[in-house]
Amino acid sequence: MSMQQGWQVMRSMSRDSSVKEQTLAEGTTKRVMSYARPYRGRIAAFLVLVVIDAVLVVATPLILKSLVDDGVVPGDRQVVVRLAVLVAGLALLTAIVALAERWLSSRIGEGLIYDLRTQVFGHVLRQPIAFFTRAQTGALVSRLGQDVIGAQQAFTSVLSNTVSNAISLVLILVAMASLSWQLTLGAVLLVPLFLVPAKLMGRRLADLSHQQMGLNADLSSRMTERFNVAGALLVKLFGRPATEDEEYAARAAGVRDIGVRIAINRAVFFVALTTVASLATAMVYGFGGIQAIEGVLTVGTLFALTALLARLYGPLTAISNVRVDIMTALVSFQRVFEVLDLQPLVAEAPDARHLPSGPVGVELRDVSFSYPSADRVSLASLEGVALGDRLGGGAVLRGIDLTVEPGQLVALVGPSGAGKTTLTGLVARLYDPDAGSVRINGVDLRDATLASISDTVGVVTQEAHLFHDTIRANLAYAAPEATDAQMWAALEAAQVRRLVELLPSGLDTVVGDRGHRLSGGEKQRLAIARLLLKSPGLLVLDEATAHLDSESEVALQRALDEALRDRTAIVIAHRLSTVRGADQILVLADGKIVERGTHLELLERSGLYADLYRTQFATESVRI
Repeated sequence: MSMQQGWQVMRSMSRDSSVKEQTLAEGTTKRVMSYARPYRGRIAAFLVLVVIDAVLVVATPLILKSLVDDGVVPGDRQVVVRLAVLVAGLALLTAIVALAERWLSSRIGEGLIYDLRTQVFGHVLRQPIAFFTRAQTGALVSRLGQDVIGAQQAFTSVLSNTVSNAISLVLILVAMASLSWQLTLGAVLLVPLFLVPAKLMGRRLADLSHQQMGLNADLSSRMTERFNVAGALLVKLFGRPATEDEEYAARAAGVRDIGVRIAINRAVFFVALTTVASLATAMVYGFGGIQAIEGVLTVGTLFALTALLARLYGPLTAISNVRVDIMTALVSFQRVFEVLDLQPLVAEAPDARHLPSGPVGVELRDVSFSYPSADRVSLASLEGVALGDRLGGGAVLRGIDLTVEPGQLVALVGPSGAGKTTLTGLVARLYDPDAGSVRINGVDLRDATLASISDTVGVVTQEAHLFHDTIRANLAYAAPEATDAQMWAALEAAQVRRLVELLPSGLDTVVGDRGHRLSGGEKQRLAIARLLLKSPGLLVLDEATAHLDSESEVALQRALDEALRDRTAIVIAHRLSTVRGADQILVLADGKIVERGTHLELLERSGLYADLYRTQFATESVRI
């Protein structure tokens, strides 16, 4: 048995055999085959090449038999030369077939990976925000990486190996039996001696490999948490580098030790297999040699039998484990299908229409909303730990009625958890209401195209997120066609142009992970500039000035004043002093609007707003 065959056997036998016990969802196999449809021509050509390759495996030993018996033994040089040239030709043909097979395999496999990855990526991005608050990023990446590649192997490795090994095994056994059924029977009787240790050691390797994956995942998770800006800052602030070194070293030692154990077990596994194969070869040489001496077999037949025997045990072992190989690939497909079958809560209606252009008016009528249960928005397998909060929450908004006229500034105030951010999320159609309707310019958002909603509604959150890219790229994310002049104008309006001009590379300066190379106020002003480039008719602000120093707040407030000019706006205000000039102030508590009016009107009523204002004013006075 060759080294390559040995490693193929080891890989096959060390797969997790428990996968056979998993139950596939009904229709999984049929659904898998639908992905093969675009590649059926290439798959057919690929299988033809696999069959040719299997035939060539048997053809060469049989030609060598004729070369020895008909050429070498009689001393016929012409036969020797002719058959030697034929063997060389077959070797060249085998190489060509192997290259063509690999080309088709890569075209099929990489094409399938592309199809699955793009489909999963686009599907995941269309999930609600609640999906991302529950799912582990690493688990999602794994679905796009490890599981997609595992699914791809169903059409390449598993398919080719199954067909090739099955055909090779039949042809080898037929060829050996035609040469000597006695020696063939003896070789077959040694199969249990070959398979039993392979099965036992394979299970042990599968267990060790599973442990290694867990340890590597833990190590990667540790590095991911510590290497991002927030994690590194926490480590430095709490002064625990020595402890971090020790804990990381302990985890790395676990990975090292399990790697050594796997290497030793693989060596034992390979030595055991090659030893059994060598015993079989010795048996053929011994008994076959005696028969050759006695004239029962020819010398060429003996050489052909030993050559065929070297090709027997690899396919035989792989075939014995074919169910595990197939199920492993199908389970990977099923894990990908799990994600694809999770339907987004917010979907575009088939007859959706664009929102009307012009000044934007907003209307909420008798709107109620509860956050959906985890089973509707997430998968337990993506959450790492399936916690006991799979049920939906209570009502967050109840009976909300609100009208925002074009050009008005409406402020939302109230205690934490009152439902302010949830309300703005409904206006941006991050969710759909359970009851009632949210309308922009008279159109229910459920009847509008998602693109037109995105174009109409612009949102700036407390934590402005920037991609790890250049300032130019972050600005262009909102307006891909924007020119440099337009970008500089937006930066000017957002009170951040001077800062960008002083940066080493200007617009081409990389902002770092989540924009951490910039201050909070600078990030917020860049977010405002990005929004100005988009130029939406409705602006939603979730108190962009919160947690900023006085100087940054003044600069950002100027940027916000520019952004709010001639636009309809809904602003969540934590600092009540920032919304005194609002056309309408809504006070939310326990998911309801309990007060509404202007700043002065609400102060005169001496209700919740007045209490919040006086409390906040007193607190700020003490700070001063």
